[in-house]
Amino acid sequence: MIKRLTFPLVSAILALAVTFACAPAPAQEEQTPEENQDPEENQDPEVELEPFTFSVQSGSANYIFQGKPVFTLHLNNPNAVAATAEITFNILTDKSKKRVSMEIEKEVPAKGSADVTLTPEENLEPGFYKATGKVGRKTYLAARPFGIDPFQIESAPDMQPDFGKFWEDAYSQLKAIDINDNFIQTSRQGTYLVEMQSIPDGLEGEPVTIRGYYIEPPKTGGPYPVIVHYYGYDDFPGTTMLELPSGNAEFAHLWLSTRGQRINARAKNLRQDGVDMDFVNPYSKQWFTINFGEKDSYYYRGAYMDCVQGIRFLALSQDSRVKGRIDMDNVFVEGMSQGGAFSYAAASLSKEYPVRAIAAAVAFMGDFPDYFTIVPNEGGGFPGMAQNCKKALGWTDSEMYEFMSYFDTKNLATTVSCPIIAAIGLQDNICPPHTNIAPYNNALTPEADKQMTFYPDMGHAYPSGWDSGYISFFKSKMTTSGQ
Repeated sequence: MIKRLTFPLVSAILALAVTFACAPAPAQEEQTPEENQDPEENQDPEVELEPFTFSVQSGSANYIFQGKPVFTLHLNNPNAVAATAEITFNILTDKSKKRVSMEIEKEVPAKGSADVTLTPEENLEPGFYKATGKVGRKTYLAARPFGIDPFQIESAPDMQPDFGKFWEDAYSQLKAIDINDNFIQTSRQGTYLVEMQSIPDGLEGEPVTIRGYYIEPPKTGGPYPVIVHYYGYDDFPGTTMLELPSGNAEFAHLWLSTRGQRINARAKNLRQDGVDMDFVNPYSKQWFTINFGEKDSYYYRGAYMDCVQGIRFLALSQDSRVKGRIDMDNVFVEGMSQGGAFSYAAASLSKEYPVRAIAAAVAFMGDFPDYFTIVPNEGGGFPGMAQNCKKALGWTDSEMYEFMSYFDTKNLATTVSCPIIAAIGLQDNICPPHTNIAPYNNALTPEADKQMTFYPDMGHAYPSGWDSGYISFFKSKMTTSGQ
C-alpha cells in the first residue's frame, strides 16, 4: 500500500488488511457489549513516517539554460513502506512575478529512491529567474537564481535626445582643465601618489583635485601597456583602511580614486602609503545622492570625467616617470561594481585616447528602471536613495529615470566597441545579473571579442582568479605595437 508523504512528519495507518485477508477465518463467538465496538476503534494507532531526504541537480553547471531550465530532484524514502511525495515547483522572474507553477506526485518505493525531472512545458523568455520548490512543507529549492538565454535579453536604450551633446560638452570642459599633475613618493619604490585636476561639480567653479596610485613600468624598455584600475563604491564617509596596491610587472598601473572617494577621503592614518598628508572627503552625503536631479552637476558626471582624466594624464603628463613610457595604443581599464561602471564609462567617453579593452566585474549603474524594480529594498541601498531623492524633488518615476538615463551604462555602452571580459554573480543582490548584462549586451563589440562568465554561487564579489583572468585577456587583445 502506498503512503502519501506531504510534509516532513505525516500520520498514516499501516495497512495490515492484506495479511488478515489471507488468514483462516476464526470461529464465531458471542460478543460481549464491550467487544461490540465501532471497527475504526480497533485499528492500529497512527504511525509517523520519516520525511524524504533529497538533493537537487542542475542540468547546467553554471545555471544558464537555453529555452527552459532542467532540474533533477532525487528523492530518498527512508521508510519500510512505499510513500507518495507531493512536490511543488515554481519559477518567478527576477521581479518576483510567477511564470510557472507545477504540482507533481511521485511514488517512491520502500527504502528506495526516485528521480523527478523539473522543467516547464514551454520555453521561457530570455531573462533571469528564481526557482522555488518543496516536498510537502520541506524546501528543496529556495529562490535558486538561473538564467535563460541571457545574451538575448533586451535592455532597450533610453537616452534623451541631447545625450550625445551632454557628454561632448562634458569632455570639452575636461579638455580645458590644466591637469597640473603632481607626484609624491610612497613607501614603495616605483609607486607614487599622484594628484591631478578634473572638472568642477558643475559647469562653473574651481577644478576638483583627484588622486591615484601610479606604479611606473620597469626601468628599461618600453613603452609599456597600462591598466587603469577603478575602485568600487567607497564606504561613507570613508573610514576603512586603504592599502597600497601592487600590479603586474608587465604593465604600468594607475589606481584612480574619483572625487571624494578612497584616497580623496582618507587621513594619513587610514592609508598604508606612508605619505604624511591628510585628505578629507569634501562631501557631506552619499556620493550617489550628490546633486541628484541636476544633470550638469550630478556626482557621476564629474566622476565619469575623472575616469577619463586618468587616461589623459597617462597621455599628457610631462613627467619622466610617465612621458614616453606608456603605450597609449594599449590602455586597458578594469573595475568591480562601481569600478565596472567606470570601465564602461571610460571606454565610451575617452574618445581622444581609446580604451583597448575593459574588464567589468558585477558592474554597477546599469539599467536603472529594471534595477530599482528588481531590488527595491536591497541593492546596497541605492534604490532607496534614489526614491528619497525623487520624493524630495516631487518627481514621478518617469522623471527620475529620464535623469538617470544620462548616467546609465546601458546607454553609454551603445558607443563601446572594444573587447570586454565580464563576470556576473547570479546571487548578487547589490548589482543583480540583469543590470550587469545590460551594458554588455548593448555594446557594439563583436561576439568574438566578448567574454562573460556566470558564477551561480557568487554574490557581489570578485570571482576567484579574476585578476589573472583579465590580465590574460588583456594580453590577448594587445595591438601589435604592444610589448
